[in-house]
Amino acid sequence: MINSLNKMINKVKPVNPLTTIKRYLLLLGFSSTIWSAFAQGGKAVNGNPWDKVPAILASIEAPVFPNKDFNIKDYGAVGDGKTNSSGAIRKAIEACNRAGGGRVVVPAGRYLTGPVYLKSNVNFFVDKGATILFSTNPKDYLPLVRTRWEGVELMNYSPLIYAYEEHNIAITGEGTLDGQASTDHWWPWKGKKDKGYVAGTPSQLDAGNRDALFDMAEKDVPLEKRVFGEGHYLRPQFVQPYKCTRVLIQGVKVVRSPMWIINPVLCNNVTIKGITVESNGPNNDGCDPESCKDVLIKDCYFNTGDDCIALKSGRNRDGRRINVPCENVVIQHCTMANGHGGVVIGSEISGGVKNVFAEDCQMNSPELDRALRIKTSTARGGITENIYLRNIKVGRVKQEAILITMFYEDKGNFMPLIRNIRVDNMQVAYGGKTGIVVEGYKAQPVQNLQLSNLQINNVKHPYHISNLKGLKLEKVEINGKNMRSEEVKILDTEGNLHW
Repeated sequence: MINSLNKMINKVKPVNPLTTIKRYLLLLGFSSTIWSAFAQGGKAVNGNPWDKVPAILASIEAPVFPNKDFNIKDYGAVGDGKTNSSGAIRKAIEACNRAGGGRVVVPAGRYLTGPVYLKSNVNFFVDKGATILFSTNPKDYLPLVRTRWEGVELMNYSPLIYAYEEHNIAITGEGTLDGQASTDHWWPWKGKKDKGYVAGTPSQLDAGNRDALFDMAEKDVPLEKRVFGEGHYLRPQFVQPYKCTRVLIQGVKVVRSPMWIINPVLCNNVTIKGITVESNGPNNDGCDPESCKDVLIKDCYFNTGDDCIALKSGRNRDGRRINVPCENVVIQHCTMANGHGGVVIGSEISGGVKNVFAEDCQMNSPELDRALRIKTSTARGGITENIYLRNIKVGRVKQEAILITMFYEDKGNFMPLIRNIRVDNMQVAYGGKTGIVVEGYKAQPVQNLQLSNLQINNVKHPYHISNLKGLKLEKVEINGKNMRSEEVKILDTEGNLHW
């Protein structure tokens, strides 16, 4: 390709080096907007930020697999829903990996298993009519693996589907992944009565469990000494590729998760496409890319017990230690039902989040709290910037259409920065309690919020905005009343008032 570019450039007269670099960038598909940012040293420039999306999409490479099938039944799997097929699934994956890759096929049937460990060049294909039932016995998720739990690294139970430092992996098909979590299994560990917890039984809230992990992270206790698992009641994630590249999750239905559902961590080149997620348990976030780069989430359906899509990058000191942002994320044509938020940034974002583009999504449920939610605090710190939404249709939300707050949960000494948020063409039929909520600090206001072609109807309170610098409104209506930037009252109060 470079030779072809050289021939094209050699046909023109000699020019200065910057012009040559520009031509290379443009020929490679970069927009004039990206060139302008490059030429000005990365400074923000005027223009359409959506011009960056084609370049991001072009950088996301989906995995490719040899045309070979490895049927788990050939390795001893039994689809009766009772026989433990863990060994058969493991043997099929290992055989596929040794042979250079291909598909590990789960045919129609119900297969009971423990954790599934993906290996490089393996496409774990769950066929239509197939259901994988994951064991509810915590001992089956031993030995411990390196993982992240609510943004903090530790040694804990294996996620239900796990991969570590693998390349070119996939979970595909039209089948179902069933974590079998319920008020009898996994969910009571949250410590909430409405999720099955009974007073006097163990939970993650007991001494030596969740808070002990967070305390270790604040004290820089080495990872090898952060040993949890049995006796600590920290629920495993459902699908967690960790430090992997070229990851594809497509087509499958995922139900009844212990906690976070699709949770790639420190991965590059991630495609999540056409999946259905239905799980209304505690901390059941639908899709949480964490410290990942170049991510596409497209054509997915989320009905969850927590945030539908939440972008993260580590919690507090541990997030700052690793210091890897979540960046270059494109969300397209997704549908959100129940959840704490539709498109969410945070709260574990100490490593930062930037360059997020969500478009052509639909959100609607009396149990959907918000459409756009950005949540952080002075315990988290980090920079959240360049967040763009357009063409969003919202039927009903329960709390706020747009919520941006620096007062989520804990306080600390690390002032966060939130800047460059833009929402274009959003219609909200029933806006909940407050249409728009923005809460910043006097010393660090939220910066540069642009809203255009925004209509929020049937909302109790139009807005509550404090400590915001740089508000631009164009064709914004709340309850039928046009809002003008210069007429909006921006308060200088501080505190967690609305979320």
